[in-house]
Amino acid sequence: MTKFHRSLILGTSALALAGCGADEIVSPGTGGDVIINPGGGGGTPTPTPTPPSSEVTPAAGCPTISDPVGLTDSGTISGPTGEYRVCTMPARFTASSTLPYIEGLLYRMNGRVDVGTDGGPAADDSDGLSDTDVQLTIEPGVMVYASGSSFLNVNRGNTIQANGTADRPIIFTSRDNVQGLNTDSSSGQWGGVVLSGRAPVTDCIASGATPGTVNCERQVEGAAQPAIFGGATPADSSGSMSYVQIRYSGFVLSGDSELQSLTTGGTGSGTELSHIMSFNSSDDGVEFFGGRVNVSNLIVVGAEDDAIDTDTGVQANMQYVIAIQRPGAGDTIIESDSDNAFNDSTPRQNTRISNATFVHQNANDQAIRIRGFADYSIANSVLVSNQGTACLRVDGQEELFRAADASIDEAGPVAFDSFVLDCETPFRDGSGSTAAEMESVFDDGTNNNSAFTNTLSMLFLNGTNEDAVPVFDVSTWAPFFETPARIGAVFTENADWVNGWTCTSATVTFDSSTSACTSLPVYD
Repeated sequence: MTKFHRSLILGTSALALAGCGADEIVSPGTGGDVIINPGGGGGTPTPTPTPPSSEVTPAAGCPTISDPVGLTDSGTISGPTGEYRVCTMPARFTASSTLPYIEGLLYRMNGRVDVGTDGGPAADDSDGLSDTDVQLTIEPGVMVYASGSSFLNVNRGNTIQANGTADRPIIFTSRDNVQGLNTDSSSGQWGGVVLSGRAPVTDCIASGATPGTVNCERQVEGAAQPAIFGGATPADSSGSMSYVQIRYSGFVLSGDSELQSLTTGGTGSGTELSHIMSFNSSDDGVEFFGGRVNVSNLIVVGAEDDAIDTDTGVQANMQYVIAIQRPGAGDTIIESDSDNAFNDSTPRQNTRISNATFVHQNANDQAIRIRGFADYSIANSVLVSNQGTACLRVDGQEELFRAADASIDEAGPVAFDSFVLDCETPFRDGSGSTAAEMESVFDDGTNNNSAFTNTLSMLFLNGTNEDAVPVFDVSTWAPFFETPARIGAVFTENADWVNGWTCTSATVTFDSSTSACTSLPVYD
């Protein structure tokens, strides 16, 4: 059986460089045939995992939960790791409920699952809506699967407590993953996890609404039925998530709109997010729409669009971040906002990232793109692009040169400190700016190096060159940040945070003691 151990294996990476684009996989959310269309990448599919010596046997039945509808016993499902009891969630949790870990049991989402009912943009009843105060608690070790357009939506005025452990992470994944049908390039098999909050956003859906106010709201991209977020409560809480894997997400909900592994919409600073792993999202790994977002220990592997996307006035702090693309797949590592008529709306986006290790492995226009008048700071970080892609692109004079001005919520020019780039082309022209201007701003930072030679091992672990770069003190940015011992996401003094709770793939192995992403873990 697969065991989780807290030990970092520092051997040679098992990176497989074969395989390009994602397989096109469609799994209808209400059952029926599973249609698998081979992708065009030409890679060799990952073999079906060898069954453990003692396969899982199904639990006797579904637990009783507080929600009046309760869980529906949907029989069993089988895969390489054994047979499981399937307990289908209600379409809406109307009472606070706990999903306990039970050996031989999987929870299923059959379509969109809502936590509570939307309480509107204000916590009181001034908007005509009352909070339902539903809390969904998910215990360590729980595994939830879905297919097709299914996704989990935590509505405003309700919360989630999904807190796994390093030894027993919580896993959101697809039906194909359970059945052992996936390869290391599978993706887009269900929606994802959405947290909707009441913190300020811009780009309001209501004509004439003032950005950042209680009247400024937005709709979750692609949702067929209303899924609204936004308000005027910066410290709002949607709950907490930690030690969570979200695999094979990104199903197209409508038109060209797909969900990410994790989408936050107007979540407030009271929301706690740490130790989150996105694996093989067919869209972005994570996307933050407005609000106040604090994230630590974030891992994004194999996103087929952007690893990290930030939009619509988000003010985000992130520390200890790993983003690694599959070879031949993915767009940018970072995409910041879009250029539109709302560029000067407030709150203005202000994203700050410290201690990131970014590995870009596809031939694209750029690895990082910042635009939309966004404020952006990156420190103590490493960016590697091994396919000739330029490292940095910043569009516009405002992003590069506009001075800090509190009256318009402007934090000043983009800023880089103790940031090293290992790319064939460090900078490229942007829309309204030149590579030379970008280079001048980069060189104005402290301890930056645009001609760096990386010595990373296993794609993420610091080597001698990374450890030699002086550290920038990010504790001055905000209380959220700690001053690190080194640059990069993983170094000797901070090496164990990747142990135990991740999964192993041909793209990258964080801990060889963990199970493959193409399989489910089996616990002692």
